[in-house]
Amino acid sequence: MAEDIILVERDGPVALVTLNRPDALNALNRALRAEIVRVFNELKDDTEIRAVVLTGKGRAFTAGIDLKEAGQTGFALGADEDSKSINMLAALEAYPWPIIGAINGFAITGGFELALMCDVLLASENAKFADTHARVGIVPGWGLSQKLSRLIGISRAKELSFTGNFIDAETSERWGLVNRVYKADELVPAALKLAHEMCGTQPVLLKKYKALIDDGFGMTFAQGMKEEVRRSIEHANSVTADAVEEARKQVTARGRDQQG
Repeated sequence: MAEDIILVERDGPVALVTLNRPDALNALNRALRAEIVRVFNELKDDTEIRAVVLTGKGRAFTAGIDLKEAGQTGFALGADEDSKSINMLAALEAYPWPIIGAINGFAITGGFELALMCDVLLASENAKFADTHARVGIVPGWGLSQKLSRLIGISRAKELSFTGNFIDAETSERWGLVNRVYKADELVPAALKLAHEMCGTQPVLLKKYKALIDDGFGMTFAQGMKEEVRRSIEHANSVTADAVEEARKQVTARGRDQQG
């Protein structure tokens, strides 16, 4: 069963990870959460993979916590010592390479939070987001209350969280929640293409840049600026003039190709 509820396909340096409980709208039961943790931990140690595309099978990205199971076992977040094996937030935060969320359908509550664990979000025209924590009667514990307001603004975030209303793909793009919206059959190919473009950058820089942005996001602006300077100097000491010149030539050539 564990092998079936997540599908992993490798496309060069990119891994396509698909949640595969379509009949249950990819609801996050303990088994699926444990498998997400296992997969990301394995990919973190895979020297061939430098980006992940995360999506769902069927009509949903994920409808969130499996409420049927939670009614029997409780709403374990995975943050305590006894449930580390299902701590998706820790596993995705520890993943050092880019994660692109290809949101194919419903991303509801815990599923919305899983989407927000990704670095970049792309959406299908069928994507719909909702935060129903206040209607279900639980407090978010995977970052939604803090991340959403920083992405789309505090007023819009409050509207979503206080009402539990859905927003569609077009609105989510207009509000800055997702970068772009695609036709359903174009979503995953577009996400894979973007992932490959990211993998085309210098691997050391890609990892360092993600860490710098994420670490700075948790600081004040002034602290983040100082941290950027510190890490820039630290990295510059390891770079040779020849390497910079070779990289400049490659960037120039790529720019000409993109200009047509």
